[in-house]
Amino acid sequence: MDQRFVGRSGLSVSRIGLGTMTWGRDTDAEEAAAQIKAFVDAGGTLIDTADVYGGGDAEVLLGRLVRDVVPRSDLVIATKSALTPRGPRSRDASRRHLIAALDASLARLGLDEVDLWQLHAFDPEVPLDETLAAVDTAVTSGRTAYAGVCNYTGWQLAAAAVWQQAVPGRAPIVSAQVEYSLLARDAERELLPAAEHVGVGILAGSPLGRGVLTGKYRTGIPADSRAATPHFAEFVRPYLNDRSRRIVESVTTAAEGLGVSPLAVALSWVRDQPGVAAVIAGARTHAQLTGVLRADALTLPPEIRQALDDVSAME
Repeated sequence: MDQRFVGRSGLSVSRIGLGTMTWGRDTDAEEAAAQIKAFVDAGGTLIDTADVYGGGDAEVLLGRLVRDVVPRSDLVIATKSALTPRGPRSRDASRRHLIAALDASLARLGLDEVDLWQLHAFDPEVPLDETLAAVDTAVTSGRTAYAGVCNYTGWQLAAAAVWQQAVPGRAPIVSAQVEYSLLARDAERELLPAAEHVGVGILAGSPLGRGVLTGKYRTGIPADSRAATPHFAEFVRPYLNDRSRRIVESVTTAAEGLGVSPLAVALSWVRDQPGVAAVIAGARTHAQLTGVLRADALTLPPEIRQALDDVSAME
């Protein structure tokens, strides 16, 4: 699998990353072990997790696999902090919370350092300079090698990145993770141009449109799908509409013409968009991950890419 630099940094990652949002809840230890081994065997390096995935269990499981299944040196481990689903606020980007959350993540992972630490959400109630002071502390103390953001708007990313670039010695923001797919192209309005301007690489989350672009929902909701589970049903529902159906049909038509899966077409489209360093693909099962890894071989012909651009264009 090809490796790419993240923005203008020296951080190199596989162009497909393995997401762990379902680990510790829908994906058990045996399935996770099979996934991470297949991922590394295919040349994958980037593993993306967060302190809230599975209530922390995803980090615990990943830590065990790093000790028992794959060498730590083969991986680029990324985690996130700032969301507080059990607290009085939905997010907390104060210096106190962020450093404590990162320390808790490192304890669950059984590591002294992660490769990439991401601020999971912008917190308008905390001064940005305080939030970024926590980033500086995390990097200078050796808790993380690089820092990024997640779910930031274009202006929020630009403000954070420029603040860090203004004074030598501050830890730069190297990545911005955002949902990006044929069904979700809002990032192209402001975030992608801002990222290009400040030299930040894009990590594209949910590149398969929360699973909808695989075509699995064309005739209904399968019993074993995310949309059939109580904790993910509302996550998928926004993409079960007429616009999405038109895009899915176009993806399916392209896939049939190329002799590949709809998954491969959808993944290839976003993977090769300008500014994208990696796509973060989550898989509940090893079988699903196998399809993702096979998709890495596909490069879309320009005419098909253009047709998909047209059918999914933002209004």
